[in-house]
Amino acid sequence: MTPEEQRAELVRNWWVKAEESLASAQRELEAGACVFSMNRVYYAAFYAATAALLDRQLSFRKHSGVRSGFHREFVKTGLLDVALGKLYDQLWEDREEGDYLPAVSFEHDYVESQLLRCRELLTELRPLVASLVGR
Repeated sequence: MTPEEQRAELVRNWWVKAEESLASAQRELEAGACVFSMNRVYYAAFYAATAALLDRQLSFRKHSGVRSGFHREFVKTGLLDVALGKLYDQLWEDREEGDYLPAVSFEHDYVESQLLRCRELLTELRPLVASLVGR
């Protein structure tokens, strides 16, 4: 397998993780576990962004690097709407609070709304990932 084929496979694997995280978020929400659902919503966006950046031969060691790269490559270039960049930022903040502040809770309707918006983010981002086009 060539390095390009290996990278394309990694991109596809990250994208699968994004889709699985979104499905997990839906299951957690249906079970009433809103904090855990929010975590999975964020990771769906994170994994999708990681895949899209890797498709462009960019990789980062930290979540902040992925966030910055996502904005630089997709939002600031106009490939994605600014609202989707703001969504990514809000998901990042929500995940941070949900994971590290024990008293934080999220309303069901809010999580459901963020989940739907994250699904939109994946829908808008997918055609920009060359390794996924035609699959």
